[in-house]
Parts: sequence; structure tokens; C-alpha cells
Amino acid sequence: MNIGLLAHDEKKKLMQNFCIAYRGILNKHELYATATTGRLIEEVTNLAIHKYLAGTLGGTQQMGSQIENNLLDMVIFLRAPQSKKDDEPDIFNIMHLCDVHNIPLATNLATAELLIKALERGDLEWREMYR
Repeated sequence: MNIGLLAHDEKKKLMQNFCIAYRGILNKHELYATATTGRLIEEVTNLAIHKYLAGTLGGTQQMGSQIENNLLDMVIFLRAPQSKKDDEPDIFNIMHLCDVHNIPLATNLATAELLIKALERGDLEWREMYR
């Protein structure tokens, strides 16, 4: 499965810890992330990450394009909703595209853990047929 990983600056450490905790599951899949998030994950996990540009430099749009073309099966986007972001339109676009293309999306740690455990159990195998 192809998994997209994004995290706002305030959530990057949480994303690193999430990927450390679930490294055993994530290493069986193709991982995609914006530049900084991908680099930070690689540093602590040794997972191979396909990196887009930095989110504010177009990486979020690159991931959106992957979603539009049905090339991602799941997206984990650890957001910091309490603070206003310059890339707010891009953020809502990712969420909108996941809804339109029926791609599972987690925007917080609780739903990210649910999705990763569902992935491990094989609950997301329907994505293979959907593509």
C-alpha cells in the first residue's frame, strides 16, 4: 500500500514517534511525505520515504496530485488545527481530495493508530481492488 505522511511543524515530533512505534508495519509499505517530514522520519526510523518538496513549496500539492490520480491508499496528516496556517487552502484540499477519492485519512493520533492497525489486519485490502 502507498501511504502519505504529512505533519504540521507542531506535530512533526509526534509523527516521528508514531513512525517509530509502528515501524514494523510501515516498513512493509511505500511511504510518501513532504520533504521535512520525510527527512525527520528517516532520521529516527531508517524507513525509506519518497519525498516531495517541502509542504509550503508545493509538496502538499504534489501529494494532492497523487491522491487525485488514486496513487495513495491512505493518508496520515497530523494537523495542528489550533493555529492558523499559510497553507490552509492546501490542507483543506488534501482532506477534500481524500473524501472525493475515497482514501482513508487520519488527522490526529487516535485515527492514525486506528488506520495503521486496520492496515496491519488487512482491513484496507479493498484499496487494491479500488485502484
